[in-house]
Amino acid sequence: MSRSSSRIVRLLGPGLCLLLSCLSTSAADWPQFRGPRRDGVSTATGLLREWPKDGPTVAWKATGLGTGFSTVAVAGEHVFTMGDLKDGCYLFALKRSDGSSVWSLKVGNKGGNYAGPRCTPTVVGDRVYALGQFGDLVCVDVAAGKEVWRKNLPRDFKGQSGGWNYTESLLVDGDHLICTPGGSDASMLALDRKTGDVVWKGVVPGGDTAGYSSIVIAEIGGVRQYVQLMANGVVGFAARDGKLLWRYGQQGNRFAGNTANIPTPIVQGDQIFCCAGYGRGGALIQISKEDDKFTVKELYFKRELNNKHGGVIKVGEYLYGDHDDSGRPWCADFKTGKVIWEKKERGEGSGSASVTAADGHLYVRYDNGWVALVQLGGSKYTEICGFKIPNSGSNSWPHPVVVDGKLYLREQNTLWCYDIKRGR
Repeated sequence: MSRSSSRIVRLLGPGLCLLLSCLSTSAADWPQFRGPRRDGVSTATGLLREWPKDGPTVAWKATGLGTGFSTVAVAGEHVFTMGDLKDGCYLFALKRSDGSSVWSLKVGNKGGNYAGPRCTPTVVGDRVYALGQFGDLVCVDVAAGKEVWRKNLPRDFKGQSGGWNYTESLLVDGDHLICTPGGSDASMLALDRKTGDVVWKGVVPGGDTAGYSSIVIAEIGGVRQYVQLMANGVVGFAARDGKLLWRYGQQGNRFAGNTANIPTPIVQGDQIFCCAGYGRGGALIQISKEDDKFTVKELYFKRELNNKHGGVIKVGEYLYGDHDDSGRPWCADFKTGKVIWEKKERGEGSGSASVTAADGHLYVRYDNGWVALVQLGGSKYTEICGFKIPNSGSNSWPHPVVVDGKLYLREQNTLWCYDIKRGR
């Protein structure tokens, strides 16, 4: 970076620095779970405003990916995903142009409670990182498909996962890889992403089990920190040394003792939206810093803003998610938590709904494999069109990915790539 560029970055502040760190890959890439900024919002434009009855044109499909719930990371010439084959859990690299196999690498054992991996790989430069359902963490050379280093969260760090095994998608921030082993030895962990060496271990007093969420970055009070929803509440750890800065929701009427805490938190400046399903709800909290102490203020907690595992995204001033796993998407005001609309009419889509936003629309994938194109904003749920993923049944859960004019839908053994660019 030039001297003048460095000066501009300093003047524009930490918010831009955070954005630049997240956008280290091309704008035409989706290098990790929920995209470059981990917000589930695509920057793709010029997309179809309506689909044919049977769905958009299939650009290609890839099979042989096994069992699992991983979605995809798309970077450079490759698409990455994970799945269980007969002899174990695998990381797959596919050719982005046609879906053909480039290489596969065994990560760990197969199986688990709901068989198959849930992690979406994370790609940074010439390395891809993946986490198996039993805590096997690997760093792999993108070009050769060769293992560079490996760790096991339970064995190496006394990690403690929930009953549905390890589910988070790994975060890479600069030279560090951040993950959540859980437990009292390394509730959160930073590793050197090139070597796998321990940088720091962050501990929740008394320990806490890893939930099923994925870490996001916040910059609050001049302190870079990692925000994670664990089994018994939301935590913020200092990026520099792993110090626990604050904690929220460790009561039974918030997030503690819940069956599962899954959705990824949403950071907006010093405010964080976090939610969970199984009837719990969603909260907007504000983090403040005075001297060296951080405090948490609850701005609201709304039972109606619960979400099981379809995720919640923020577009403009509005939040979009699904009531638990009911297949009733909702739109709410971010600042107040007031529900603007929710889907009330029965339609083709049913069960848990996962959401991604792109080019003025929501891409909603339902548990039964129905994929809907829904209008963003407005005063009601407006479904423009939809189609059924050909090989789908129930538990159709991997989040949709929209990048570079393509819609990627993983359905167990198959990955579908649809062309959704206008004018092609």
